Amino acid sequence: MRINKKQIEEHNNKLLSKHQVTFEFAQNTIPNASAIIQQLIDFTIAIPSWALGTGGTRFGRFSGTGEPGNLEQKIEDIGLLHALNNSSGAISLHIPWDIPENPEAIKNLAAELHIQFDAVNSNTFQDQKNQPLSYKYGSLQHVDSAVRKQAIQHNIEVIKQGESLGSKAITVWLSDGSNFPGQLNFRRAFENTLEGLQEIYAALPPDWKIFIEYKAFEPNFYSMTVGDWGQSLLYANKLGPQAFTLVDLGHHLPNANIEQIVSLLLMEKKLGGFHFNDSKYGDDDLTVGSINPYQLFLIFNELVEGMNARNMNHTRDLAWMIDASHNIKDPLEDLLQSVEAIMISYAQALLVNQQGLAEAQTNNDVVGAQEILQHAFRNDVRALVAEARLRAGAALDPIQFYRDHQIRAQLTKERGSDTKATGL
Repeated sequence: MRINKKQIEEHNNKLLSKHQVTFEFAQNTIPNASAIIQQLIDFTIAIPSWALGTGGTRFGRFSGTGEPGNLEQKIEDIGLLHALNNSSGAISLHIPWDIPENPEAIKNLAAELHIQFDAVNSNTFQDQKNQPLSYKYGSLQHVDSAVRKQAIQHNIEVIKQGESLGSKAITVWLSDGSNFPGQLNFRRAFENTLEGLQEIYAALPPDWKIFIEYKAFEPNFYSMTVGDWGQSLLYANKLGPQAFTLVDLGHHLPNANIEQIVSLLLMEKKLGGFHFNDSKYGDDDLTVGSINPYQLFLIFNELVEGMNARNMNHTRDLAWMIDASHNIKDPLEDLLQSVEAIMISYAQALLVNQQGLAEAQTNNDVVGAQEILQHAFRNDVRALVAEARLRAGAALDPIQFYRDHQIRAQLTKERGSDTKATGL
């Protein structure tokens, strides 16, 4: 299914007069509005292939309808999102769920829809069909060198798959760990994992990056072999200049100060990118900004300040991706909401008076610093985000367009009502 420009123009024309009122107010009250709009137009957030189907829990999964049954349909779904918001122009593939039968045809389809290929993701947290050895007791940490070798070879194969499509990075998330005291030797698990990562690192093309993702708990609940940002940073430092830490917002213990983590990783030049989501209790994979939008803003404030301090390109120098897979929403609506929340927080962070904040910090003006941050956060920047879409030829209100044109119903008609996205 494709959305044509005429449909979007008709949608925008219906909403234009109302939008112009709110945008004029925002333009008159928000400094540097035009510059912010351009930065919003340039900003791209990758969509993970697994977020296009209905997620589930360990208790059950309730599939939606019209879900993508192959890689081509996943790319088409992201094309729909990108046509509606102009901010979803990349896909992150999960191997082996998304191995293309014809890489050139997949590349051509993505190019037609203005979609690029973001980081590829390996999978050693599940046993695959016809897999010789099991990851029940871990992959790269495993006491059996044959299991470790199998996991290493899988990651190298993922790199080759990514190369064939034009990706430039691999994300490694390991479910390795233990559930009971004494189950494994922590030091040996770390050393085994490092040795495996070193072999994977050696297989990287010279212009590639490897992102080491961490998680505080789950599926193991006593220990995780890459359990926090410190462990990830240890691996990245030991591997070399192409290795970086990847921050998933849901992979922390409750109330973790993620904005401080971001600041220090940027300072060390070891922040590789983000997996955006939100959570209430654990890794809930909730819609970005649905629980704690102020924390999301504070994280973006540190990102903007840190990137500007290093003269980094906001769009290209970090990897931005959503990692959510909720179980009761229409996945495409959920992703539209998540992208919107990210763009709003980014715009608010661009509003922060960084010079004034630095002066307040230097003078120990705690109240002044808080006022500067909360002033930026309380600005309603939705009109700027909508204007960025308008200028880029996307929809003023993506959710309204999606519902008015009954896109899920059309996808269901094309693909059927008894569908399940591949890989879930």
